[in-house]
Amino acid sequence: MLKRLIAGLAMGSALSLSVLPASAAVDNNLPVRWNTGGAVWSTNQDAFDTFLGSGEVTDRGLAGGLARSGWTSDEIRTGMTKTYNVDLVGVSRFLYSDAGVKFLKNATNSYFPYWSMNTYAVQALRSAIIADAADGVISSATIMRALPTDFRLADFCNTYTGAQNICAEGRCQEGTAQCTSLLSWYVFLPACIQANQMADPVAQVRTVAPAPAPAPMAEPIRGLW
Repeated sequence: MLKRLIAGLAMGSALSLSVLPASAAVDNNLPVRWNTGGAVWSTNQDAFDTFLGSGEVTDRGLAGGLARSGWTSDEIRTGMTKTYNVDLVGVSRFLYSDAGVKFLKNATNSYFPYWSMNTYAVQALRSAIIADAADGVISSATIMRALPTDFRLADFCNTYTGAQNICAEGRCQEGTAQCTSLLSWYVFLPACIQANQMADPVAQVRTVAPAPAPAPMAEPIRGLW
């Protein structure tokens, strides 16, 4: 039964990609097109992989993103490669719930597919997270690699500010880039997914220990006469 459910979730993730427009339904190679700062710049996946693997920064857009992250490069690298154990069904159950959809909308405040923008942002990010969770382990780096299409960080039209809503409340220094930058958002994302995954309510009922039997009522004290 569990195998069929997991297969169904994987199929659901694939179907969510099919709703993307043809121009967006391609393998992701540009996980960040920076529409922030003085000029538009695209950072490809190879540049991120090089940085996450060796710490070397070979891309000016990534260098700018790191400088504006609110953390050191080593902290971002460590945070993005840290792994978290998850349950695929629990993650999927959360991401398809009302609370999960709200979470995904909040998570794509300024970061969304390049072509369709926020029209399919929820579906795109959800598909990446579920695809990454299939093996029971997620990280910022592997969620990024699983993005189904190019993403942009937007700051234009007086609508998008280039700021992301960090999900780990209280873990960033208020009023700083730690609470708004894209790379800080990436660092905290998998931990928030792990914390919000939803256990099977039926399984919970089965594992709940039976309530203890009530204590016997004390006999009334009898008089001596």
